Amino acid sequence: MKVAVTYEKESGNIFQHFGKTQFFKIYQIENGTVVSSEIIDNGGNGHHALPPYLKALGVETLILGNRGQGAIDAIAAAGLKEIPGITGSADEAAALFAKGELKPDFDAKCGHHHGEHSHEWKII
Repeated sequence: MKVAVTYEKESGNIFQHFGKTQFFKIYQIENGTVVSSEIIDNGGNGHHALPPYLKALGVETLILGNRGQGAIDAIAAAGLKEIPGITGSADEAAALFAKGELKPDFDAKCGHHHGEHSHEWKII
């Protein structure tokens, strides 16, 4: 199974704004274990184009931080399973997911309005 995580290259952490992520870390998971990983760029895509891009790469599940309603809809339309509201190390999150121990927070949303310069993050 292929799992994508929004990725912050500098820290190795999960990037918290799905639609603005520049990189993903793609993990291959087999029998409850991460067997390989690679870092890819976003293919020049943003927001609504990211889920179909990931699906075309064979990704089945997306681990991410916050996302807005448009991203939620696009992720669902692409047929991806989402695990939202995750923070910290991408590698640790993937390992927990592989073991069935990663818990989503479906209330984690990006509270910004397009055209504004600031973001309010809602994490419950």
